[in-house]
Amino acid sequence: MDVDRSRRPQTPAGGHNDQDRLPLSPPPSLPTASAGLSLYVGRQASSLGRYLLEQTLQALVGWVPTVAGIGLRALLYRLMLRMDGLVAIEPGVRLRFADHIRLGKGAYLDQATYLHACPAGIHIGAGTLIMHGAILHVYNFRDLPHAGITIGRDSLIGEYTVIRGQGGVALGDRVYTSPMVQIIAVNHVFEDPARPFIHQGITAQGIVIEDDVWIGSGAVITDGVRVGAGAVVAAGAVVTKDVPPHTVVGGVPARVLREIDGTPGQPRGVVYF
Repeated sequence: MDVDRSRRPQTPAGGHNDQDRLPLSPPPSLPTASAGLSLYVGRQASSLGRYLLEQTLQALVGWVPTVAGIGLRALLYRLMLRMDGLVAIEPGVRLRFADHIRLGKGAYLDQATYLHACPAGIHIGAGTLIMHGAILHVYNFRDLPHAGITIGRDSLIGEYTVIRGQGGVALGDRVYTSPMVQIIAVNHVFEDPARPFIHQGITAQGIVIEDDVWIGSGAVITDGVRVGAGAVVAAGAVVTKDVPPHTVVGGVPARVLREIDGTPGQPRGVVYF
């Protein structure tokens, strides 16, 4: 028997058809305002009290310019973070989980830097400079065991450098990063094509950069890597394997270009000290 599939079921007189009477699925539940607020505060500070303290101090004096502002912050920020001596914090610096931030004597935080410590913490050594727009973010909301960022003495973190410390990042003394370096101690798992990568978890092995390392502009240091003492990473390199001490590496992926063995080289210009 032929069926006219273009015809719709007739609605009984004075009512609706059965399909119209089917119950609608309830909309997905949304977090309550209080739950959302609690989540937000929990991503910004150790407790509500700490959040109020840190935000109040930064609102009161975080914007004050010139050496007057540096002096005020050196005095009042001791109420929310640890300083091992006189430090200089420029206006516009953003600090989260400040009770887990420790600044060594003579440390310097330039304008627009962002330090998000989480419980594992950020430790910046004496005399180290964190330059404009740099981001140091531990980003540990999964109870990762080795998360944290430690930077030794007399180092320099260049403009717009990003350091992510889920697996732990340890930089030695006199480590210099040029602008826009990325040091990322985390990886996403993505091997299962049937699931979105955000549901497959992460790995976080950690990164170690030993003393006296210079990292060129735009270089990327990936998770699980150790860069040996005295090494130089060329601009734009992507480092996926350990770098031997006193070598120059470059390329994508990075490979050893030469050893630094004391053989006199030809400087490209006048050498200044």
